[in-house]
Amino acid sequence: MELQILRPGHAADTFAMRPARAADHAALVDVWRRSVKASHDFLAPGAVEEIEAEVRRALAAVAEVWLVEAGGEPVAFLGCTGPHVDMLFVAPRHFRRGLGTRLLDHARRRHGPLAVEVNEGNASAQAFYRARGFVLAGRSPVDSQGRPYPLLRLRQGDA
Repeated sequence: MELQILRPGHAADTFAMRPARAADHAALVDVWRRSVKASHDFLAPGAVEEIEAEVRRALAAVAEVWLVEAGGEPVAFLGCTGPHVDMLFVAPRHFRRGLGTRLLDHARRRHGPLAVEVNEGNASAQAFYRARGFVLAGRSPVDSQGRPYPLLRLRQGDA
């Protein structure tokens, strides 16, 4: 499915959304890595490399992964298991261009109101989800692997 994103004062950018394939995983990990390095300044040194192995495994295990590409290259992706968003990452060059919102809208059309966990230290992600109707539903003092990165559980207000 083709997406056109209009930005005031700029030509329309054309993106394509499609289901990800196993052959896309290396490129998606690269999008993840660049996105995390640009947005997760709360991570301890070496954490990105440690977590990257988990992301590689998760991409193969998540029920559904959708990607957005520009010029044939992945620039954003969302992985979900039913209405739970397991991962949503956008390449930094494409931050604030509507790609994350488009992916969330697509997942919501498929699965209804969504839920997600977001790092408490990632203020920009919290703002992104709250602006799209997500509300606080809970908190964990550690991440899913027991590391000291608190998670906020968010759900769409009508979930």
